[in-house]
Amino acid sequence: QLLFEAVFKTAFSLLAPQINTILNDDSSVEDKIRNFTSSYISFVIKHPYLPNFVIQELNKNPEFLNKLRENKNFPNISKFKQQVNDEVKAGLLIPISGEQLFINIISLNIFPFIAKNLVKGLTGNDETAFENLMNERKTHVAEFIIQSIKRTP
Repeated sequence: QLLFEAVFKTAFSLLAPQINTILNDDSSVEDKIRNFTSSYISFVIKHPYLPNFVIQELNKNPEFLNKLRENKNFPNISKFKQQVNDEVKAGLLIPISGEQLFINIISLNIFPFIAKNLVKGLTGNDETAFENLMNERKTHVAEFIIQSIKRTP
């Protein structure tokens, strides 16, 4: 447990401030999606063991997340949720809640890393091809999400 907490706190201290900055800056929802996706995927490519490790450990000890929430750098999605709501009201986005959009963003970014062996097996990719595919995802997944939420005139 202590090993997990040390590893996670180190990773968290590197990634959380980036994510928090992206979610709380004054950029558009579209830019937030692009920046989040690029930052997250870049980070996980450098630390590929983390997603499975973190999920496994959080499932064993869900109370640990409560400790993390006390950290000033813990990602706060309040501004993001309000911004999504404002852009929906302005007719820029289809009706979607900020929470649902955030879950979609996280899911599309994290799943390929959590299911890496499955993805590699289904696509027939070796490690190098998988990493190339993930680098391509920085743009592809962001644009996929943006196109899914944009209100078309």
